[in-house]
Amino acid sequence: MTTTSAVEQKGLAGVYARLKAGKAHGWGVFHMGSWPMMIGGMMMIISAFLPWVYVTLTQEIIGEAFVLRGTDGPGVMTLAVGCLSFAGAFIPWRRLAIAHAAVPGLLVAGICLLQAWNLLAGNMNTQWGSFLPGMGLVLAAGGAVVLTKASWTMYKRWPVT
Repeated sequence: MTTTSAVEQKGLAGVYARLKAGKAHGWGVFHMGSWPMMIGGMMMIISAFLPWVYVTLTQEIIGEAFVLRGTDGPGVMTLAVGCLSFAGAFIPWRRLAIAHAAVPGLLVAGICLLQAWNLLAGNMNTQWGSFLPGMGLVLAAGGAVVLTKASWTMYKRWPVT
């Protein structure tokens, strides 16, 4: 009977074991930023399909709030860079992995800040509460925070070879 170590297991159990081992020392293609990059990337991918802005001005006219989804505007870019950051979780090289976390994180943070500014400006020009942020905008901003933190952690803790 042969015994295999945890990192040699096949299937999902092996992937989980390699991710756990990669957290400590970067075994194989997984590294210390793999988990946050996968989570942040999926947050951005999912946020692209959720509502980003609720326009409540239309509630009195048509009986419901008008919804702008992420794919109607900046969510398309969020979807693209979310896939980029998810793919970066499987890159074993330090600088490239950091770039795959930092660039999408900072880009989506800028998009979310610009969208928040547009919401505030729209509310100031019309009735306050006419434009409300949706769950997609909040999730994209959270993914940007996760990826930016992951890039900073990898920059500080991943040893340079």
